[in-house]
Amino acid sequence: MGKLQGKVAIVSGSGRGIGRAIAMKLASEGASVVVNDLDSGTADEAVAAIRAAGGQAIACVGNVTADGFAERFVGAAVGQLGGLDIIVNNAGYTWDNVIQKMDDKQWEAILGVHLTAPFRILRAASGFIRETARQEAADGREVFRKVVNISSTSGVYGNAGQANYAAAKAGINGLTRSLAKEWGRYKVNVNSVAFGLIKTRLTEASADEARHIDIDGQQILVGVNPHILKSAESTIPIGRAGTPDEAAGAVYLFCSPESNYISGQTLVCAGGKP
Repeated sequence: MGKLQGKVAIVSGSGRGIGRAIAMKLASEGASVVVNDLDSGTADEAVAAIRAAGGQAIACVGNVTADGFAERFVGAAVGQLGGLDIIVNNAGYTWDNVIQKMDDKQWEAILGVHLTAPFRILRAASGFIRETARQEAADGREVFRKVVNISSTSGVYGNAGQANYAAAKAGINGLTRSLAKEWGRYKVNVNSVAFGLIKTRLTEASADEARHIDIDGQQILVGVNPHILKSAESTIPIGRAGTPDEAAGAVYLFCSPESNYISGQTLVCAGGKP
């Protein structure tokens, strides 16, 4: 019996990378998980991996910024898995530029995926959370639910070339603190995890050729110059970048019963780097 047995979780952007590791970790502790990705094949692969490991999962494919997605995402958990106990707002990407070269589309796209989309998902979940919490209170039961918003050290300390991303991630920390105060009476712990350098397809070394991801037809350059990556790793006290599994462990801390009296906090997961 895992510590999350009987719980239902939704994890946005969980077909690959950190999101997939989070979904796998929650499922390994007994949670039923709604996996989300832009690509149906990727989402289905993650679902299959969870099921192969003995867990339960379904897919909800789509762009978190699309109209109506938030309601569909929450509805998949409540309608198909019977409830909603854990929300992890993880989906996102970076689209960097210095401010004089950043246009409105670049600014709005990053704020949309990292701040507006989580807001919409939480708003869509609010009706179920309020009604269910009131019934549990009437029954004399204290049941805790968890929200973990994924932030970044860029949102805590800032980062050159990431005005859009840093602003969005600082915003998610503010949303976290505000919602912790709003939803405390419903026994919902709302926290955020600010990641430093974690090795994923978005941050892995890319020297020989440019690599891109497709976001609604927009080709976004990903990858980090290997010399820059090596230099960045050398400043981390632990001596290396984190892994997706280690990142997932930080999120799990806020999903476990041991975090029932922790809310409104931002945990920096960066290997000791401030």
